Amino acid sequence: MDLVRGIFGIFSLLFLLWLFSKNRKGISFRLILSGLILQFCFALLLLKVPLIKDVVQGISQGVVQLTEFSYIGSTFVFGKLASDANSFGTVVAFRVLPSILFFSALSALLYHWGILQRVVYVLAWLMKRTMRISGPECLAMSANVFVGQTEAPLLVRPYLDKMTKSEILCLMTGGFATIAGGVFAAYVAFLGGTDPADQALFAKHLLTASLMSAPAAIVCAKIILPETDIRNESFNLVKDESSENIFDALTAGTSQGLLLAFNVGAILIVFTGIVALANFVLNDLLVKPLGIDSLFGLNEAQFSLENLLGLIFSPIAWLIGVDSSDIRLVGQLLGEKLVLNEFVAYSHLGEFKEQAKLHSEKSIVLASYALCGFANFASVGIQVAGIAILAPSQRKNLTTLGWRALLAGTIACLLSAGVVNLVI
Repeated sequence: MDLVRGIFGIFSLLFLLWLFSKNRKGISFRLILSGLILQFCFALLLLKVPLIKDVVQGISQGVVQLTEFSYIGSTFVFGKLASDANSFGTVVAFRVLPSILFFSALSALLYHWGILQRVVYVLAWLMKRTMRISGPECLAMSANVFVGQTEAPLLVRPYLDKMTKSEILCLMTGGFATIAGGVFAAYVAFLGGTDPADQALFAKHLLTASLMSAPAAIVCAKIILPETDIRNESFNLVKDESSENIFDALTAGTSQGLLLAFNVGAILIVFTGIVALANFVLNDLLVKPLGIDSLFGLNEAQFSLENLLGLIFSPIAWLIGVDSSDIRLVGQLLGEKLVLNEFVAYSHLGEFKEQAKLHSEKSIVLASYALCGFANFASVGIQVAGIAILAPSQRKNLTTLGWRALLAGTIACLLSAGVVNLVI
């Protein structure tokens, strides 16, 4: 029954995309099939094939070791506040946020040396050969696996002004469906805490999720808006001209990481407070005075925004294979990611894991895949503003396609979770 539910879930997500398609007759079923096969291949190779699995495990342990290096720097500045961090709040403040600085600087250094571009090129070549999409789309989608939604367009800047609407949608969807290297370690720390074994486990899953979401994003974007124009076959990456030397690259990367870390911390503080305010209004000013607690099946529990999101999104959690006993909590996380952002959702997933609120290990794993992307309401504005600066002529397309790209990016992450459910 789990297998049947998993297959039904994947087809249901694809059918939802088909309903929102702007050109149903133009959908390439070959592209959809090749994208899904590529997703399955990534999942099987990275999670099941012994040799590849060992390589991925080694990379995951390497990420954990790099994270430890960032903790050394954090301990030098914050002392025992970082080295003895054991509660969730101190781990986030003195270990998670500093790791963003370290990984942002490291990404900038790899970009300066041209290593990141070479890895991006290899992945882009693979997707171009299997899915037969345009060169700029391949490069942008591959870049999104490693850098953020506003940084990836920089690698295809010369092509932006001439991109078709379908290519722009694909570019935006890739930004919503993937994560940046700078926050990768933060998510690992949210889920793995201070346990190196747990950190390595979730580093492996998040690495797999990042790779799987690239073909998933292409599939989702091309269902909503199939390509009807002539494709651009150009396939050249933009060279790094932003930094003079390694010290300049490290400084720039650290500055960008600092802004990101402050932004993440501020988001967690503000949105947690906003949720608390919303819960007070809903429960204390509406539900309790009206005496409608029983309508929501909460009995003595308080009505909250989390409960409401859990009710709304629990069918989606069921579709991706989450155990029935956990669908409300995972549904809550899916809603938080969309309405608030993935940082809030991952922090709550880490709390659920620590407090053993989720009954199944599989539910935790599938949730980590479903949340692995920047698909939230705020990111629409971030993408439109960021890409429009690089290509002002595309502003109208960006604003028109923003919400469709958000839908495609959200479903791409859910597809990755659904495929992994079948594999594991």
